[in-house]
Amino acid sequence: MQKLLSLTLLMSLVAGSLYAQDALPTYPRLLVETSSGDFEVELFSSKAPLTVRNFLDYVDSGFYEGTIFHRIVGGFVAQGGGYDMDYKLRPTRKSIPNESGNGLSNRRGFVSMARTGKPHSADSQFYINLADNIALDPRPTRWGYTVFGRVVEGMDVIDKIGYVATGPGPVPQLKKDVPAEAIVIEKITLLNPANEPMAE
Repeated sequence: MQKLLSLTLLMSLVAGSLYAQDALPTYPRLLVETSSGDFEVELFSSKAPLTVRNFLDYVDSGFYEGTIFHRIVGGFVAQGGGYDMDYKLRPTRKSIPNESGNGLSNRRGFVSMARTGKPHSADSQFYINLADNIALDPRPTRWGYTVFGRVVEGMDVIDKIGYVATGPGPVPQLKKDVPAEAIVIEKITLLNPANEPMAE
């Protein structure tokens, strides 16, 4: 009887997990409110399901509130989602598998997961491409950086962020490209989930 109950519980958990994945909208849209202005992002669940689920879980937990864009490289990327306003790394959940081979490209305005040199090391940090960065896409001989969304409203805010003054940060890990004035992610809100993409 105990084994039967355990098997039933396991099957229920698996079914619940599958339902959760099925319930993931194809093109969820998010409002990102920052100290430099607001912008909206559309995510590609069908292309990067593990990455989108991970990102939405962080959003749902309020993880990103009070984090900063800690790395701005003009004409390249605006990266955030890891450090708080005291320039301390927030603890994250385990890293996720690399989904860079999904056919999406690191083009201007597209959102991707940051990671270390290890291909499957992405956790909470993300970046927005300030230009077409094809060199970050996968190649036959190496992994790329997973693209999982794009900015659909407020690209002017992103461009403004891309031009801020930068320099060394107040902690050893952030040696350069840190905004002189902190750019804070105040809130990220899931708007009406959508199953159709925004028009180009």
